[in-house]
Amino acid sequence: MKRTIIVLQALVIAALLAALLGGPVVRMHARTEPVHDALYQTIQSLDTQLFDASNRCDLEKFGSMLADDLEFYHDKTGLARTGKALVEGVKNNICGKVTRELVPGTLEVYPIATYGAVEIGVHRFHHPGHEETEGVGEAKFIQLWEQKDGAWKLTRVISFDHHGAGK
Repeated sequence: MKRTIIVLQALVIAALLAALLGGPVVRMHARTEPVHDALYQTIQSLDTQLFDASNRCDLEKFGSMLADDLEFYHDKTGLARTGKALVEGVKNNICGKVTRELVPGTLEVYPIATYGAVEIGVHRFHHPGHEETEGVGEAKFIQLWEQKDGAWKLTRVISFDHHGAGK
């Protein structure tokens, strides 16, 4: 019996070593520190410009950063199919009621070959003057930016996992 246990332990160790040393090793990890390269800086700047315009209700600037065929997927309100529809949604539901901030340390940027970049992060929503009754909201987002003819436009947005973030 003791010999059987020792043989089984040896086989398990041998199998683990073979798996670790014999096959390809794939490392998966989330970036906890942003990559400080030109693309990261560009997308971070675009994010800041887009939401500064939204927070100030500068709808002309906000709309100029959106592709005409933008698709905006929101887990609570559904799909907006054009840049114009999103601008109208911001005008009617966000302006003067909600401001957005990027949660520090959550921004991730990855290149999309021959297209542009994908931006991933967490954002927080405030209700100025009403935070005692409305609270602070938080959500995850994925944004797809296209670089075309030297200009960047937001083409796809997924905003999801909306929930209260406390105070």
